[in-house]
Amino acid sequence: MARTTDSTPEGRGASRAATGRRRGGALPNGAGTSADASGGAAESGGTGPPGRVSAFRTRILPRSLLGVASLILAFAIGAGFSGVVLYSYYQYKLNQTDQRVNALINGYKGQFAKAEGNLSDDVAAAKASIAAQLKAVQEQQAGPQVLAALIKQVAPSVFFVHTLDGNGQPSVGTAFVVSSNSSQSLLVTSYTTVAAATHSPGPPVYVRQATGSDVAVTVRTWDPQYDLALLVLPRGTLSKLVAAPNNPAPQPGDRLFAVSGLATAGAKVTQGSVVDVSASGVEVDAAIGSEFQGGPLVTQAGDVVAVSSRTYSPLGFSTDGAWYVPYVEAACNKVLSCPGGSLVGSH
Repeated sequence: MARTTDSTPEGRGASRAATGRRRGGALPNGAGTSADASGGAAESGGTGPPGRVSAFRTRILPRSLLGVASLILAFAIGAGFSGVVLYSYYQYKLNQTDQRVNALINGYKGQFAKAEGNLSDDVAAAKASIAAQLKAVQEQQAGPQVLAALIKQVAPSVFFVHTLDGNGQPSVGTAFVVSSNSSQSLLVTSYTTVAAATHSPGPPVYVRQATGSDVAVTVRTWDPQYDLALLVLPRGTLSKLVAAPNNPAPQPGDRLFAVSGLATAGAKVTQGSVVDVSASGVEVDAAIGSEFQGGPLVTQAGDVVAVSSRTYSPLGFSTDGAWYVPYVEAACNKVLSCPGGSLVGSH
């Protein structure tokens, strides 16, 4: 039988309704038809996207107190886990920083220990160097035993000299024996000490040893330029001093001893070094006081190199701290006649 189709609006609406019932029964809420005032059917507009959003919220967001509590608990657990992770990372970085700091500190400690060791080595080396230099200086400085032996050797041959100068003031110095026989002895001294006695009338000149009594002497010859004078002592058989050998000649740095007869032990010495050497004499830095002028300038062996002077000036001017002194051999040419031209072995 042929299917008839109603072409009117009412017929079309009834047909769709019947078709819907055959497929699944009643349509969902809001998806059915409604009759308008004219008796026709119109489709509802509630089947769009708002329906899907509502279903999403229903599935995700809790709709009960237990669900809300569960969601809060989940967030709390997540936050706690995040805190643990962050703390672990912080602790890891802190440990790395501590390790770097400790490595830096240990490095500094190692460098400091090394520097301290190097400093100790440098100090030890400096002490050794100073000790070596002091040893050289000490070798140049005579010890007490050397000085005592030298004083004992020269004391019998030196005398303290005292008189007056041209103004009537005390004038002092030292003289030493260069020749002696059974009745008299010849002594070399400084012209400066006895200058006033070279004029007539002049003051008397006396010599003495240690704590002995004064003995008058005679000024026989003198030389103002070389600051030398020769005294005659009326006493014989005295120990004499001899000149040092001409070879080797004195050299800068050689140690010499100035001798004075003014001492309770019979003599005293002050040591110094040769500063310069020339044909007219040597320059020494020994402390030559007034009581030393005219005395012998000797080697450690007791041989005479020069005669101590405070006024000898071959350069034409005087100096302080270092003194030019004439060679003892000058006495042979100026104030004394020496056999063979030398005081070595003279009588």
